[in-house]
Amino acid sequence: MEFKELVKVLERMMAMPLPGREGQVTMAPQSRMNEEQYRASIREDHRKGAVLMLFYPHPNGTYLPFIKRPSYEGVHSGQIAFPGGKFEEADGNLATTALRETEEEIGIDSSKVHLLGSLSEVYIPPSNFMVYPYIGITESLPEFNPDPLEVERIIECSFHQLLDKGNRKIGTVRSSAGLIKAPYFELAQETVWGATAMILGEFTYMWKQATRN
Repeated sequence: MEFKELVKVLERMMAMPLPGREGQVTMAPQSRMNEEQYRASIREDHRKGAVLMLFYPHPNGTYLPFIKRPSYEGVHSGQIAFPGGKFEEADGNLATTALRETEEEIGIDSSKVHLLGSLSEVYIPPSNFMVYPYIGITESLPEFNPDPLEVERIIECSFHQLLDKGNRKIGTVRSSAGLIKAPYFELAQETVWGATAMILGEFTYMWKQATRN
């Protein structure tokens, strides 16, 4: 699909009602599938953060970047995620957080990013974050400049890979609590699971709805 046509579908998607958990649970670990348990796990003192799904034209089609976190003493060590981070009061809103953090982490000029809308928030119990995903586009191939303290490497993923059902799998992943069984996306030889996979679950659920006819 050409980039301009993809953008038209994204715009149509963002005008649709969000499926929320109905879309997210398609890629949720077993421990996070039960709605009652999921809601009970959300702490009142949770922090807020925002991430960005950024689509851009590439010589080989439409792509979006993921980041691989460096290894460190923390619950998200070495995991694959969207660029993003913690909401700061100076941001004013979560959309600004998504843009600011993306610029800080991977060097994208936020002034060249156009936000189309947002997906449903998802709670991450191990780090006590409620994460708000945003959908954005940039009209040209980005020049990445990753922050080595935040990003081990950038993973450029084709949109085709994202929609390929063969890249959806179930297996053993390493969590902060040890090894667990969970659904995941296998993208660029990396395992994408947890909150990031749940965001992708809602996104692909909506994409299917938007392109059904």
